Amino acid sequence: MSQSLPETVIREAAPWIAEGRAPTIGVAVITYTAKKMLPHCLPPLLASPLKPRVLVMNSSSNDGTVEMAEEMGAETLVVPRRSFNHGMTRERARQALGTDIVVMITPDAYATSPDMIGHLVQPIIDGRAAVTYARQIPHHGAGFFEGFARDFNYPPESHIRSYDEKAKWGSFLYFCSDSCAAWSNPALEAIGGIGPTLTMEDAINAAKMLRRGHRIAYVAEAVVHHSHTYSLEQEFRRMFDVGYERRRQKDLLLDGVRDEKRGGSYVKAMLGKLMREKPQLVPYAILQTGAKYLGYKIGFNAHRLPRSWIPRISGQDFYWTSEAFDLREGREWGTASPRTAG
Repeated sequence: MSQSLPETVIREAAPWIAEGRAPTIGVAVITYTAKKMLPHCLPPLLASPLKPRVLVMNSSSNDGTVEMAEEMGAETLVVPRRSFNHGMTRERARQALGTDIVVMITPDAYATSPDMIGHLVQPIIDGRAAVTYARQIPHHGAGFFEGFARDFNYPPESHIRSYDEKAKWGSFLYFCSDSCAAWSNPALEAIGGIGPTLTMEDAINAAKMLRRGHRIAYVAEAVVHHSHTYSLEQEFRRMFDVGYERRRQKDLLLDGVRDEKRGGSYVKAMLGKLMREKPQLVPYAILQTGAKYLGYKIGFNAHRLPRSWIPRISGQDFYWTSEAFDLREGREWGTASPRTAG
């Protein structure tokens, strides 16, 4: 573990310590067609002893999400579907809340206790970290692959990581999940806020903070149920997006480290467990691994593809007609609308 943080770093991430006050806390729930999830997601957040502001951001799903959120006691803010983006929508929520600490959570992440937020934000309150993320355990009834991914990436022991430990952690140094993470708002301000991105806004911003001398804390005591079941095609498309964004952010996320090392450890551990417990699933595991690896490699080299192919391969069709696309690729590709090209 690295030595204690410089006072200037602590003041940037936790000015409330020097000011002798308790920080304000907000929660941003990023939603689209989430009405059925809110009864599971919102109650533990609204019941937190910290009494945070809870804001449900909705990208115009018109399925009753907003009405239900308001009935349950949350604040709401609706953005046009074209304005939705993993980075820019969270930036808008952060600014709308204006709290010292902002918790980002997705509606399919269900806290196991009203104390979850308290555990999650404590390292930020204390000035020990500028960003924290929760332990994720699979939803009830999840299969082997969903459960193994959670066990591998979210162990039962907490830890704190810093930039000077890059040799120890490799590419995992920047790992974070906005499915349930907390951020110091002043530290986000110091890196210019959350910008437009196809995916991985959490790792991108964590990496920027770490480079400024801040720390990231994994808080195993803060637990949420969160997992997904993906088809092989969905795995391919998701990893295409990850590869695409990692190449765009390679100077930030891949500075002297390689993704393949941790990926290899994951596959080795998964196959070992399958051979011991469910050998009949090994063929599917090999297919799944191949789909993910192929998607990642094609995404990482997408700059060599015809540009018209990229939106068709991506797992996020909405991105390629969004304001975020106009601000990034649209300007580069010469396809930005007049509103955003100026």
